Order: sequence, then structure tokens, then C-alpha cells
Amino acid sequence: MRLLQKVGLVSLGLVAGITISFQFSAVADKETVATPLPVEELHEFSEVFGRIKSDYVEPVTDKKLITDAIAGMLNGLDPHSAYLDADAFKELQDGTNGEFGGLGIEVGMEDGVIKVISPIEDTPAYQAGIKSGDFIIKIDDTLIKGMSLNDAVKRMRGKPGSKIVLTIIRKNVPKPLEITLVRAVIKVQSVKSKLLESGYGYVRVTQFQEQTGENLAAALEALTKRNKGPLKGLVLDLRNDPGGLLTAAVGVSSAFLAKDALIVYTEGRTEDAKMHLTANPENYLRGNGASDYLKGLPEYFKTVPLIVLVNGGSASASEIVAGALQDHKRAVIMGTQTFGKGSVQTVLPLGNNTAIKLTTARYYTPSGRSIQAKGIVPDILVDDPDTAGRDNIFSLHEADLDRHLTNDRPSDTKSGSSIKSEPALRGPAEDTTKMVPTEFGSKNDYQLNQALNLLKGIQILQGR
Repeated sequence: MRLLQKVGLVSLGLVAGITISFQFSAVADKETVATPLPVEELHEFSEVFGRIKSDYVEPVTDKKLITDAIAGMLNGLDPHSAYLDADAFKELQDGTNGEFGGLGIEVGMEDGVIKVISPIEDTPAYQAGIKSGDFIIKIDDTLIKGMSLNDAVKRMRGKPGSKIVLTIIRKNVPKPLEITLVRAVIKVQSVKSKLLESGYGYVRVTQFQEQTGENLAAALEALTKRNKGPLKGLVLDLRNDPGGLLTAAVGVSSAFLAKDALIVYTEGRTEDAKMHLTANPENYLRGNGASDYLKGLPEYFKTVPLIVLVNGGSASASEIVAGALQDHKRAVIMGTQTFGKGSVQTVLPLGNNTAIKLTTARYYTPSGRSIQAKGIVPDILVDDPDTAGRDNIFSLHEADLDRHLTNDRPSDTKSGSSIKSEPALRGPAEDTTKMVPTEFGSKNDYQLNQALNLLKGIQILQGR
């Protein structure tokens, strides 16, 4: 098994059972390292186990106690390590094909309530108008306060076609909003594209899935044909993209970088967790014998003026792509500071169709930057009208999560500077009372319009 297949989860991974956006790469099959067991602590665990069995107010099965203990061990590590029961593990595997069941929201827990990081495009939550920064305070008739994130996630799961009512609070809206959603089996279109106008193309990546690289290559070739020749400029939109497969992130980056350019490297405690991934087919093709989908891509995509749009919902695999293109000075990064998830998770099946998702490494951009709990700071800061004017507490990042991994390179200021002190272009703030989805790529997309203006300016300067 190739190293790349062993460490392949690079997504936000906060909502197993809602969107299952952490993508399944492959199984690490190495043997567990033998270490002495802590006898005294195990004796204490056994004593507590026995007390619960004999004295708890209601009978509890051995399976429940042991399963909850495993889940507790993993939940105590960091926000992205987790125990996956049979349902969550199956949804995780299904998610790499762009299909899963649920509502379609990336969430985290803060101060005892659920905070929405971002809705996934073309899902029930997105269509219902749920926004980044919304707080979910009630699920149906049950208050969230005091409930664990996993318990809240389980309540939001359900049979496709069934209804659920979420009560949310939103900045600048005086009363809580009740939103009725219908659970669905969701098929996410990973890559979307269109010709903005003659000479200028737009490609949006909503999630990094198994076929994202191939879909991107096809979209770029289609744009060239539609334009009847090479493009003058291209916008790559990674806003609200929570991440996904590492192979897909390497493939997307490779479409725009010179062959063998370093894209990302990882460091962890084991040799399997240490990788240097470059713009080379062996690092982005999944499986032996797979054809190189970038081989026939027009060469001009290595040099075409490129703007990458990001925001606080851009996480992990999205940050890998943005960081690589920024470090190689291949693209101008525009938007707002990204989420800041710089860790890699490995999925380890346990048998009985269950698994654990374990954080095994940190990843770094080509210049050695760690984005963990920092994020990528854009070259040009342009506020998202969807969040403009909101207080900073309504902008959730990795550093806000309980038990988040610290950044092991705190002296690195390039990726960690705060956007508060930087001037930013700001579009008209959205009416926060409206329950309408954010339309990325529309004519009223302020950040996209700013990107297009910059591309036209670059074209004028190149002409001179």
C-alpha cells in the first residue's frame, strides 16, 4: 500500500452523520506498536466499569460501556479524532463518491450550542438558507444546551424524506428562526464551471472527492473549447469547501503547477505519516494502472493568470491547494482568512463495520508553513458579503474548537497574521433576515466580481 493511501483524510470532519464530509482514503494496515499497559489505570477503569454495572440506576450493557469508553478516548484527543459506528463508517465510505445522507452542514460545538461552519452546496441546509455563523439551539423540541456534539449529530440524522425542525439564532436577527428541513440522500457535484465572459473562466470545487481531479481536468478542457481558445484568466473558487481526499488536493494543485513541484508535506510520529507530495502522477492517481487525467490538459494552464477565492469555510484540502499555489507564487489568493485545519486523519477499521478516525500528522505548505489553528491569509483581503458586518464571534475557525492541536511553528507569521489589522474590500452586507442560499458564482457575487476585475487588470498590464 502506498504511503499516500495510508494518510488520506484532509477535511474538516466535524459532522459525521450530518454530511460525512471527511473523505475515506484507505486503511492503515500496520501492526499496533506493543507498549506496556498501565496496570494501575486499567484497574481503576475496571473498578468504575464494575460500579456502573452494579449500581447505576438502570441496567447498562457491556457493549455500550466499552463503546462509549472508546469514543471518549478519541473525543478527548482533538476535534477530528472520532469513533465511527457502523452507520457513520458506511456514510464516510459513501461520501467519497459524492453521495451521503443528511442535512448538509459543517458544524462545531461552542459554548454548549452547535455553530454552523458552512452549509454544503446543493444540500437541504444550503437550500433552506442556513448560513455560516448560525447557532443551532434546538433540534425539533429538544434544546441543544448540555448535549454533546455527537448526540446532536445523531438527532440530526434520520431517514431520507423525514422532516426536522432546527431553531437557530443569527446575528442582527432579534428572534430565533425556525427552519424546517427534509433529510435527503445528497449527491454533491464536486466541480462546477462556466465561462464568465469571453476569455475568463470560473471553476468551483465544492468538495475534494475521488473524481475531483478528473472532473477538474474535464472542466478546464471544456472551458477552453467553449472559449474557442486559451483563456486570458481563471478563477478557482474554494469558498466553503471543507476538504476531502488528499489525492484530490494534490491533483487539483498539479493542474496549475510545474511537474514535480512540491505541493505539501506531512510530519507525524510514524514513518508512514511522513510524506513529501509533489505534482507527479504517482501522488495524485488512485490505484495502479490509472491513466493520468492531467496528461492531455492544455499546457497554458500552468501559466494562465489565476485567482483563488477562499473564506472561513475553506478548510484542510482547500488550504493545501491555496497554500501551494500561494507559496509557488502561481496564483493570487483572494477572500478572507481560511479555517486553519492543518492535520491529517487516518481511518482504521476495527471489525464489525466500525472504525476509528485518528489524527496522525500535521501538514505543511511547500515553504514550511503550518496552517494549523492559523489558516491561510489571502494576498488580497475581500470581505464576504455573507458575513460582512458580523462580530468576530460569528466566525468559527480551528483555533476556536476545544482541544484543537496547537501550531507547532508559532514563529511563522506569514500564515498566521490576523485579518483584523488588514484593510479589506467590502461589498454590500446581506440582509441577514432572509432565508436564502448564498449563490457562489452568481452575477451578484461580490468577491467573484473583484477577482474578475483583477484578472482584467493583469491582462492590461501584460499587454503593456
